[in-house]
Amino acid sequence: MRFRDIAGYQSLKKTLVSAVQSGRVPHAQLWLGNEGSPNLTLALAYATFLNCQQPTDDSCGTCPACYKYDRFIHPDLHFVFPTATTKQITKREEAVSAAFLKPWRQFLKQKPYGNLADWANELGAENKQCIIPVQEGRNIIKALSLKSFEASYKVMLIWLPELMNVSAANAILKILEEPPERTVFLLVAQQIEQVLPTILSRTQLIHVRPFTDEELREMLVQHYRVPQQKAVEVVPLANGNLREALSLVETVEHTSAEKFRQWMLNCFKMDIKALIKESEQFGNLDREMQKAFLQYGISILRETLTIQVLGENQARLQAGALNFVRNFSKFINYHNIDLLYQLFSRTIYEIERNANPRMAFMSLSLKVGQILKSQQQAYRTGQNV
Repeated sequence: MRFRDIAGYQSLKKTLVSAVQSGRVPHAQLWLGNEGSPNLTLALAYATFLNCQQPTDDSCGTCPACYKYDRFIHPDLHFVFPTATTKQITKREEAVSAAFLKPWRQFLKQKPYGNLADWANELGAENKQCIIPVQEGRNIIKALSLKSFEASYKVMLIWLPELMNVSAANAILKILEEPPERTVFLLVAQQIEQVLPTILSRTQLIHVRPFTDEELREMLVQHYRVPQQKAVEVVPLANGNLREALSLVETVEHTSAEKFRQWMLNCFKMDIKALIKESEQFGNLDREMQKAFLQYGISILRETLTIQVLGENQARLQAGALNFVRNFSKFINYHNIDLLYQLFSRTIYEIERNANPRMAFMSLSLKVGQILKSQQQAYRTGQNV
């Protein structure tokens, strides 16, 4: 991973490069960013640059160190991440990061912008709680007590430190505050309020904002080879989240404004026959497509609220989708949009946990229909539901 693999963020990249070139490398940094932001990929690019043997304003990508970093196999690059027991590893004390390095490297190659649910799927622990257990504290101290094999810096990258067991966090406080010489901690977090204060106080905070629309479009077109038209369609709906954008791209034929409009119309009319048919069609999609369609619905809700509050000049949708949202907004207000958001999010949660997709979709459809009907009745009576 190199800085050039990530569109935008020129100011941050320049600051990071300058710090390394001047020898002012903080020993512990916390890279904070929302899901779908490049906080993990920027941290990996920074780690690669730290140990590149022929750096310029980026890592060279050709030296032995870059070769190993690109494959996440450098002996001085250490990873700690949330884990859970699996069919292969059934004892909690054995379910540590070192036991899952092969699927972790695969995850970084295929889904570097993935979330915890994506990692749990890769791990084979879809229905289990992933945490960083107490054993990892001892493993971190042991790994960093060894001398460097070949790199200028030893790097310990901890993904989602907010999921670290309290005992594990307490075990690394001393080494986090006073690490061995030329040792760098990179903590990559998404929810700062869940990071222990004792960890937070010992790290330099780096805020990584979401992608802008332009950066997101560049990532899709240039780095993921997404056709320009598809990128234009999904970028406004992804809200700077590359993971969400990629999910929408993969299911663009199932997330069109017309398909969503027809579903909402059937919900409003309480057309049970049509909803049963749509539930069957929904159930025939794979799970990622099901989640992407529902995530599309959440994106439409967000754009509807944007238009209501800020006006149509702030909308980022194309003409067809904008026209639908304009009409859809007649049935949406501050109260029911929160109910709809919760319903969509809850259904995604249920599908992630292997609920029957047909039943979940049908239940959602009926509840959405009731909400839309109640708003129509409010308009007729001049009330605000």
